[in-house]
Amino acid sequence: MVEKSTITLRAAHEGDLEVILEITNHAILHTDTLWMNTPLTLDQRRVWMEQRQEAGYPVIVACDTEGQTIGFGSYGPFRPYEGYARTVEHSVYVAASHQGKGVGALLLTALIESARQKNIHVMVAGIAAGNVASEALHKRFGFQPSGVLPQVGYKQGRWLDLLFMTLCLTTTNDL
Repeated sequence: MVEKSTITLRAAHEGDLEVILEITNHAILHTDTLWMNTPLTLDQRRVWMEQRQEAGYPVIVACDTEGQTIGFGSYGPFRPYEGYARTVEHSVYVAASHQGKGVGALLLTALIESARQKNIHVMVAGIAAGNVASEALHKRFGFQPSGVLPQVGYKQGRWLDLLFMTLCLTTTNDL
Protein backbone atom coordinates (compact mmCIF):
# COMPACT_ATOMS: atom_id res chain seq x y z
CA MET A 1 0.00 0.00 0.00
CA VAL A 2 1.03 3.57 -0.65
CA GLU A 3 1.34 5.74 2.41
CA LYS A 4 -0.96 8.75 2.13
CA SER A 5 1.99 10.97 3.07
CA THR A 6 3.91 9.86 -0.03
CA ILE A 7 1.13 10.83 -2.44
CA THR A 8 -0.01 14.37 -3.07
CA LEU A 9 -3.43 15.17 -4.51
CA ARG A 10 -4.07 18.46 -6.25
CA ALA A 11 -6.14 20.06 -8.97
CA ALA A 12 -4.93 19.15 -12.44
CA HIS A 13 -3.40 21.81 -14.66
CA GLU A 14 -2.16 22.09 -18.24
CA GLY A 15 1.19 20.56 -17.33
CA ASP A 16 -0.53 17.30 -16.32
CA LEU A 17 -2.25 16.73 -19.64
CA GLU A 18 0.47 14.65 -21.29
CA VAL A 19 0.54 12.15 -18.43
CA ILE A 20 -3.27 12.15 -18.18
CA LEU A 21 -3.32 11.37 -21.91
CA GLU A 22 -0.73 8.61 -21.49
CA ILE A 23 -2.71 6.97 -18.66
CA THR A 24 -5.97 7.31 -20.61
CA ASN A 25 -4.55 5.85 -23.80
CA HIS A 26 -3.00 2.95 -21.92
CA ALA A 27 -6.46 2.17 -20.52
CA ILE A 28 -7.99 2.42 -24.01
CA LEU A 29 -5.42 0.13 -25.60
CA HIS A 30 -4.86 -2.42 -22.83
CA THR A 31 -7.97 -2.65 -20.65
CA ASP A 32 -11.76 -2.75 -20.72
CA THR A 33 -12.12 0.32 -18.51
CA LEU A 34 -12.72 2.69 -21.44
CA TRP A 35 -14.89 1.30 -24.19
CA MET A 36 -13.01 2.96 -27.00
CA ASN A 37 -10.55 1.58 -29.51
CA THR A 38 -8.96 4.77 -30.80
CA PRO A 39 -6.45 6.58 -28.58
CA LEU A 40 -7.28 10.17 -27.74
CA THR A 41 -5.24 13.20 -28.76
CA LEU A 42 -3.77 15.82 -26.48
CA ASP A 43 -6.29 18.34 -27.80
CA GLN A 44 -9.19 16.02 -26.93
CA ARG A 45 -7.94 15.61 -23.39
CA ARG A 46 -7.39 19.37 -23.11
CA VAL A 47 -10.97 20.09 -24.18
CA TRP A 48 -12.26 17.45 -21.75
CA MET A 49 -10.33 18.98 -18.84
CA GLU A 50 -11.31 22.54 -19.71
CA GLN A 51 -14.99 21.59 -19.98
CA ARG A 52 -14.93 19.80 -16.64
CA GLN A 53 -13.17 22.64 -14.86
CA GLU A 54 -15.31 25.37 -16.45
CA ALA A 55 -18.45 23.52 -15.32
CA GLY A 56 -17.11 23.39 -11.74
CA TYR A 57 -16.25 19.69 -11.77
CA PRO A 58 -12.94 18.55 -10.31
CA VAL A 59 -10.06 17.02 -12.20
CA ILE A 60 -7.66 15.77 -9.53
CA VAL A 61 -4.22 14.28 -10.01
CA ALA A 62 -2.18 12.09 -7.70
CA CYS A 63 1.56 12.81 -7.65
CA ASP A 64 4.38 10.69 -6.24
CA THR A 65 7.21 11.97 -4.04
CA GLU A 66 9.07 13.29 -7.11
CA GLY A 67 5.99 15.25 -8.20
CA GLN A 68 5.21 12.93 -11.13
CA THR A 69 1.55 12.48 -11.97
CA ILE A 70 0.62 8.82 -11.40
CA GLY A 71 -3.16 8.94 -11.58
CA PHE A 72 -6.17 11.15 -11.99
CA GLY A 73 -9.84 11.26 -11.19
CA SER A 74 -12.81 13.36 -12.11
CA TYR A 75 -16.57 13.43 -12.17
CA GLY A 76 -19.10 15.04 -14.39
CA PRO A 77 -22.77 14.94 -15.23
CA PHE A 78 -24.46 11.54 -15.23
CA ARG A 79 -27.04 12.68 -17.80
CA PRO A 80 -27.57 16.12 -19.39
CA TYR A 81 -31.10 16.73 -18.06
CA GLU A 82 -31.90 18.92 -15.06
CA GLY A 83 -33.52 16.03 -13.20
CA TYR A 84 -30.04 14.49 -12.92
CA ALA A 85 -28.33 17.71 -11.75
CA ARG A 86 -27.36 16.22 -8.37
CA THR A 87 -26.09 12.93 -9.77
CA VAL A 88 -22.56 12.56 -11.13
CA GLU A 89 -20.56 9.80 -12.76
CA HIS A 90 -16.92 9.53 -11.81
CA SER A 91 -13.74 8.04 -13.24
CA VAL A 92 -10.46 7.11 -11.58
CA TYR A 93 -7.39 6.05 -13.56
CA VAL A 94 -4.00 5.09 -12.19
CA ALA A 95 -0.79 4.52 -14.14
CA ALA A 96 -0.23 0.79 -14.65
CA SER A 97 2.98 0.88 -12.58
CA HIS A 98 1.09 2.25 -9.55
CA GLN A 99 -2.10 0.19 -9.62
CA GLY A 100 -3.02 -1.84 -6.56
CA LYS A 101 -1.07 0.44 -4.23
CA GLY A 102 -3.86 2.62 -2.83
CA VAL A 103 -3.62 5.52 -5.28
CA GLY A 104 -7.12 4.89 -6.65
CA ALA A 105 -8.54 4.87 -3.13
CA LEU A 106 -6.97 8.26 -2.39
CA LEU A 107 -8.40 9.72 -5.59
CA LEU A 108 -11.85 8.24 -4.94
CA THR A 109 -11.82 9.63 -1.38
CA ALA A 110 -11.09 13.11 -2.76
CA LEU A 111 -13.84 12.85 -5.37
CA ILE A 112 -16.40 11.73 -2.79
CA GLU A 113 -15.41 14.58 -0.47
CA SER A 114 -15.70 17.08 -3.35
CA ALA A 115 -19.12 15.74 -4.33
CA ARG A 116 -20.36 15.97 -0.76
CA GLN A 117 -19.17 19.59 -0.54
CA LYS A 118 -21.09 20.36 -3.74
CA ASN A 119 -24.23 18.73 -2.31
CA ILE A 120 -24.24 15.95 -4.89
CA HIS A 121 -26.85 13.36 -3.97
CA VAL A 122 -25.63 10.25 -5.84
CA MET A 123 -22.29 9.25 -7.34
CA VAL A 124 -22.39 6.62 -10.08
CA ALA A 125 -19.63 4.23 -11.14
CA GLY A 126 -19.92 2.58 -14.54
CA ILE A 127 -17.65 -0.49 -14.43
CA ALA A 128 -16.97 -3.22 -16.95
CA ALA A 129 -18.63 -6.19 -15.25
CA GLY A 130 -15.95 -8.56 -14.07
CA ASN A 131 -13.43 -5.84 -13.20
CA VAL A 132 -12.87 -7.35 -9.77
CA ALA A 133 -10.43 -4.69 -8.55
CA SER A 134 -12.74 -1.79 -9.41
CA GLU A 135 -15.77 -3.52 -7.93
CA ALA A 136 -13.88 -4.22 -4.69
CA LEU A 137 -12.62 -0.64 -4.45
CA HIS A 138 -16.10 0.75 -4.84
CA LYS A 139 -17.62 -1.70 -2.36
CA ARG A 140 -14.98 -0.59 0.17
CA PHE A 141 -16.35 2.94 -0.13
CA GLY A 142 -19.97 1.86 0.27
CA PHE A 143 -21.02 1.77 -3.38
CA GLN A 144 -23.84 -0.68 -3.99
CA PRO A 145 -24.39 -2.72 -7.16
CA SER A 146 -27.35 -1.07 -8.87
CA GLY A 147 -27.77 -3.07 -12.03
CA VAL A 148 -26.04 -4.68 -14.97
CA LEU A 149 -26.71 -3.77 -18.58
CA PRO A 150 -25.78 -6.90 -20.53
CA GLN A 151 -23.75 -6.64 -23.73
CA VAL A 152 -24.10 -2.87 -24.15
CA GLY A 153 -20.43 -2.40 -25.05
CA TYR A 154 -18.19 -3.97 -27.66
CA LYS A 155 -14.41 -3.96 -27.55
CA GLN A 156 -11.62 -6.18 -28.79
CA GLY A 157 -14.00 -8.59 -30.49
CA ARG A 158 -16.31 -9.24 -27.55
CA TRP A 159 -19.43 -7.89 -25.94
CA LEU A 160 -19.11 -6.30 -22.51
CA ASP A 161 -21.60 -5.92 -19.68
CA LEU A 162 -21.83 -2.64 -17.80
CA LEU A 163 -22.17 -2.76 -14.02
CA PHE A 164 -23.57 0.34 -12.36
CA MET A 165 -22.66 0.94 -8.72
CA THR A 166 -24.03 3.89 -6.78
CA LEU A 167 -23.23 5.73 -3.59
CA CYS A 168 -25.86 7.93 -1.98
CA LEU A 169 -24.08 10.92 -0.44
CA THR A 170 -27.01 12.73 1.18
CA THR A 171 -30.25 11.70 2.78
CA THR A 172 -33.43 11.77 0.75
CA ASN A 173 -34.53 14.85 2.69
CA ASP A 174 -31.44 16.86 1.75
CA LEU A 175 -32.60 19.21 -0.97
